[in-house]
Amino acid sequence: MMKKWYSLIDKVYRTENLEEAYRQVRRNKGAPGIDGETVEAYGENLEKNLAHLHHDLKTDNYKPDPVLRVEIEKEGKKEKRPLGIPTVRDRVVQQALLNILQPIFDPDFHPSSYGYRPNCSCQKAVAKAERFMNKYGLRHAVDMDLSKCFDLLDHELIIKSVNRKVSDGRILKLIRQFLEAGIMKDGNLERVSLGSPQGGVISPLLANIYLDYFDQKMKSKGIRIVRTADDILIFAQTKRQAKRYLKLAMEILEDELKLVVNREKTTLSKVDKGVSYLGFVIFPNNTVIEPKRIKRFKDKIRRLTRRNQPKNVEQIIKELTPILRGWINYYCAANCKKVISDLMAWIRRRLRMKKMREWKSWKPLHKELHRRNYRGEFKKISMYRWRNSVSPLIQMALPNKWFEEMGLYNLEKCVVGTLFHHRE
Repeated sequence: MMKKWYSLIDKVYRTENLEEAYRQVRRNKGAPGIDGETVEAYGENLEKNLAHLHHDLKTDNYKPDPVLRVEIEKEGKKEKRPLGIPTVRDRVVQQALLNILQPIFDPDFHPSSYGYRPNCSCQKAVAKAERFMNKYGLRHAVDMDLSKCFDLLDHELIIKSVNRKVSDGRILKLIRQFLEAGIMKDGNLERVSLGSPQGGVISPLLANIYLDYFDQKMKSKGIRIVRTADDILIFAQTKRQAKRYLKLAMEILEDELKLVVNREKTTLSKVDKGVSYLGFVIFPNNTVIEPKRIKRFKDKIRRLTRRNQPKNVEQIIKELTPILRGWINYYCAANCKKVISDLMAWIRRRLRMKKMREWKSWKPLHKELHRRNYRGEFKKISMYRWRNSVSPLIQMALPNKWFEEMGLYNLEKCVVGTLFHHRE
């Protein structure tokens, strides 16, 4: 029998919980909401602000502000992703609520649900998918994509889903207030009857609670799935079975949960030919980086290393480092040793070309060669030709060691092919 919680609001507004919630919000940083107040500004008078929050929550007088609607570009895509940014005050309350609700709901979530959960990651999701392929001989997969999942969550179904475990009416009222707070866009308030704003602290948990109905229903029918937020993989032994599972999944998601499956992006794949998921392509005995993700990464590097920009090579290297580190931290699970070796050679070549443009003529090149104790007559080469960026003279003047001295993050020193570390 499922355990139910009847009195939780006092745990939410407890001063210690509100203080911890603010610390978490501060760590996550984030932009101001409609009132323009920053996390730092809120913290300047923290004791008084939290005392007001405590009082308002305790006396049932708390009312959230509308979220600020902003749109950010999706990486590698033309369309934009709408975000709803709550005020810092509301983020603190949502975080305080999350601190209490997450331990109640998370332990009973589907074991193959990996999005927005403690100790879960995309790499673990990919590892689970690879395990299903090999251990259980599931040779077909359906890759499902949900359209605007956060925007279409039904408010009544959210409350009903939370109410399965939590019967505290004030908690349910608080969640409903966040859902119905509205959106401020271009100075105009828009009322909402659907969705939980992507960008809200509590929204990922609410989405997981909502979609756990789908997860558990598939599990009850013996169907193996992997889900990371709204990206779903369904595994089957045969193509016919996969089609049947897809039909069932669409009935649950669209008819019962009132969501929309993106049919254009939903694909049926044979495992032997590779299954694309979360930026990886999973094969039975190998996992690689999806080619379009490599192209997207290279496009980003190209923009940063343009030859005609005013920044010097040293500044560019400083900006590249966090990008390179973040990229490899995500993709190190793939077997990509050759890929990252080629990438590093290409990145260093672009940086050499940039340095050549800074030199403008062969004279600074020769001076650098003499400084490195090379002797003799050197060829006078153009600093404007791409092919010269791999010439022996440039390699001698700007060796790989020079880039290390400049602090360029070296992808080749990272351990890759670590998918087995993420297996459960």
